[in-house]
Amino acid sequence: MFEGQVIGPDDAGYDAARTVFYGGIDRHPAAIVRAANAADVSRVVLLARETGQELAIRSGGHSVAGHSVSEGGIVLDLSTMKALEIDVEHRTAWAETGLTAGEYATAAGAHGLATGFGDSGLVGIGGITLGGGMGYLVRKYGLTIDDLLAAELVTANGQLLHVDADTYPDLFWAIRGGGGNFGVVTRFKYRLHEVDSVIGGMLILPATPDVLRSFVAEAEAAPEELSTMVNVMTAPPLPFIPAEYHGQLITMGMMCYAGEIDAGERAIAPFRALATPLADMLRPMPYPEIFPPDDGNFHPVLVDRSMFLDAIDDEAVDVIFKYLKASTAQTAAAHIRVLGGAMARVPVDATAFPHRKRHVLVNVAALYEDPGEKEAHAAWVADFAADLRQDSTGVYVNFLGDEGEARVHEAYPGPTWDRLAAIKARYDPTNVFRLNHNIPPARDT
Repeated sequence: MFEGQVIGPDDAGYDAARTVFYGGIDRHPAAIVRAANAADVSRVVLLARETGQELAIRSGGHSVAGHSVSEGGIVLDLSTMKALEIDVEHRTAWAETGLTAGEYATAAGAHGLATGFGDSGLVGIGGITLGGGMGYLVRKYGLTIDDLLAAELVTANGQLLHVDADTYPDLFWAIRGGGGNFGVVTRFKYRLHEVDSVIGGMLILPATPDVLRSFVAEAEAAPEELSTMVNVMTAPPLPFIPAEYHGQLITMGMMCYAGEIDAGERAIAPFRALATPLADMLRPMPYPEIFPPDDGNFHPVLVDRSMFLDAIDDEAVDVIFKYLKASTAQTAAAHIRVLGGAMARVPVDATAFPHRKRHVLVNVAALYEDPGEKEAHAAWVADFAADLRQDSTGVYVNFLGDEGEARVHEAYPGPTWDRLAAIKARYDPTNVFRLNHNIPPARDT
């Protein structure tokens, strides 16, 4: 029936096939289907629709909420669908959904081209694209969906559709930020940009309130070619971090300047001047090298909470250091991204990503090993996030865990939710695609 591979509970490789990126997720699907092509995808979708079984869609398996695997249902695994067609002349690429960001970046980088995804090469391009896509090129070229030109997807009735701005424009609008609610994308067509060498890498500084305040201020003032992420976090025992800082708080900046190298050196100089670096790994490099080395054995167990803030003001800095110093987690972290630039210039209603005008994204997290500690760390994260929120609402859906319906509404507030629910009713009225940050189909009243 299927051209791809069907893996059941009694088959060799079942445990490996059901393992996802995040640890602590231990679900046992009835079957895992590694699709070979769009026809396989259609067959699986129709099977789930006819039987009512829960359907999990897996690209890279990085769903924070664990949506990449089902308990007792069917997993549609796209990871072997990796065809990539790059049109260098027209700077476009058709990419199957099983590709990872690193695989795509390496292939495109061979031509001096890139599409922006996230900040990990291991992430599948499927989930990150459908949720928006926020990474190392976000200020220069916008979100991943801003470079999405078309897609092919299988709808709940098993039909394969080509969608773009002119063909099924409502569905094309919805999949640019609305997640996996509307179908299974088998191929994406992306715009490519000339991105050959960048200045990027890691800059590790001491963790002080002044360093954090100044880092954020410099990131806000930086040219749009520079996208940054900064983590105030417990230092891991890595060889390039001085041993006396292991287990202590550090400021870890990740930076990418997509432009002329000399201008990039000038742009990052103020960050290097904030304090004597503990490690300075910033250098010119081919864009694909910006992604950290893959570690297939790393399966972090964590609790986290994400939000948008208007600013990292003095009060926010105080809250960050107060909570990080009090944490008993193996690793405690506050992750901060200064936004703006090209992302903010796209009209808010142009796509289903409604947070264009937000200034800062923050994620607070506790990584731990002992399952018995989960409740304590979850309480720490909840209190930390509540004290940090600044009466602000909104969450980036790709950073959203299993946090309830109200938080999904925060990802898609107001008219965005209503429009998505109406499109959902049109293309998936029985909510076949429900194992996600779900938008139920609108009901006539």
